[in-house]
Formats: sequence, structure tokens, C-alpha cells
Amino acid sequence: MDSHYYHVDVTWDSDRKGTLTSPELPQAIQVATPPEFPKGMPGIWSPEHYFTAAVSSCLMTTFLAIAEASNLEFVSFNCASKGKLEKIEGKFLMSEVLLEPMLILKNETDMAKAERILEKSEKACLISNSIKSTVSMKPTIAVAALV
Repeated sequence: MDSHYYHVDVTWDSDRKGTLTSPELPQAIQVATPPEFPKGMPGIWSPEHYFTAAVSSCLMTTFLAIAEASNLEFVSFNCASKGKLEKIEGKFLMSEVLLEPMLILKNETDMAKAERILEKSEKACLISNSIKSTVSMKPTIAVAALV
């Protein structure tokens, strides 16, 4: 089996804010303590946002690969997601991530196929499989002509 490595560096800037960079990527992004914590900063992505984003974006990229391999024709895909941070046994952890994908199909005849592909995508998502948080999914599938 092949191994792949992804390099990320974080550099503290000021207060509770830093910058994420990668030698593999051209764009730097900011990260900060979320405003719910002391000295947290509103308006800047937090590790908690990135954690939730990792789960939902992995669902999307996994779905896209499986949908392509399955010749599923669709008009759009988006996924609202919500990560739950809570304190358990004295430690903060992301205990749950709720994924709410919305898939718009070209053809009504693909509804069952689309449901199977979404379920398979959730089970195959490497990020979901790598974390101990509960990941649940509430998909909505519609047909473009009916929306």
C-alpha cells in the first residue's frame, strides 16, 4: 500500500491567531481560537471549523469519485455540516459531526442509485474513518426538473 504525506506548518502571528501554510500549496490561511473561548477571535476560521470542514469536504470528494465511477449524472452537490464541541471527562473534543448533503439529480430514475452512492461515500470517507467523533448523515436528494 502506498503512503502519502501532507505537510502543513503553523506560525503564530499575534494574540490567539496564526497562519497555516504548506509547501505543497500556494495559499496561506489564517487560524485562530474561536470566540467562545477566552481571547478567541471572531471572523477567523478555527481548528473546530477546519475539523468540521475536513469531514464534509472528504464526503464531497469521496462522493465525486464514486459518482464518476458509477456514471451518476447530477446537477449539483452541496453539504451543510455541523461539528459539536463538548467537554467530556474534563477534555474538549469534537464529539459529533452532522452532514446534510443536498444532491440534485438530472434524472428521477437515479434516486436509488444516488442514495447508495451517498451511503457508500460516507462509509469510505477517510477522514470520518480516521476520527473518533460520531459522524451522521441526513441526505436530501431531489431531481432538477422537480426543484
